[in-house]
Amino acid sequence: MVKEGIPFVLIPIALAAIFAFFQIWIGVAFFVGLALFMAYFFRDPKRLIPTDANIIVSAADGKVTRIEDRENGKFVSVFLSPVDVHINRAPIAGRVVKVELFQGKKAPATSNEASETNERNAMTIEGEKMTVVCTQIVGILARRIVCWSKAGDNLAIGEKYGLIKFGSRTDLLMPKNVEIFVKVGDRVVGGETIIGKLVEGDVTQNAPVNHSAAEVFASA
Repeated sequence: MVKEGIPFVLIPIALAAIFAFFQIWIGVAFFVGLALFMAYFFRDPKRLIPTDANIIVSAADGKVTRIEDRENGKFVSVFLSPVDVHINRAPIAGRVVKVELFQGKKAPATSNEASETNERNAMTIEGEKMTVVCTQIVGILARRIVCWSKAGDNLAIGEKYGLIKFGSRTDLLMPKNVEIFVKVGDRVVGGETIIGKLVEGDVTQNAPVNHSAAEVFASA
C-alpha cells in the first residue's frame, strides 16, 4: 500500500475502535469495511515491466476509452474506476522536462472535454527515442492529484510517479509514428500493458512532441 493511503485506513480503524468501546457493532462493521476498502484502493501490486526502448506502456490501470490520431500525435485515454489500482507509472524511460498543473472542473472524467476543462497534471517525459506527455485528470470522485516527480527527474519505464485519489483518467500523447496495440474497451495494467511501439524509419516522424502541455490540450 502506498503511504498516502495510511491515513485513510487508520482513521476508519480508530472510529471502529470507538464504536466497539460503546458496543455499537453496526458502526464497527461499517468502519472496518471502510478501512479494508481503503487498503484495497491504495494497494501497490508488483508489476512485470518490459524494457524495450521503443515501447510505451500504460501509465495506469483501467479501461481504454479513447484512441485518436491527432495532428500532434497519437492519443490514448484510460479511465480508472474506484476499484482500479490508482498508482500512475512512467510510460517510457526518460527525463522529466516539464510538469504543469492546470486548475479546472471536477466533471466526469469520461467526457471528451475533460482533457481541456478538468483539473489535470501534465508531465512531459523526454526519452532516448521519443517524448510522451502523460496527463493525470481528476473526475467526479477524484479530489486530488499526487505527482511525486518534478522537472529534471529521471524515470525508468514503469516507475511509479504519482496517483489520483478515487476515480480518474490518464491520457497519453505520443509521437505520430507509434503503432497502437490496444483498442477502445480493452482493460490495461499500468507498467505492464504495451500501449504502442515506435515505428522507426521516418526521421521527421521520430521527432519528439515538443509542444507545451497547454498547447497540446488546447488542440484536443
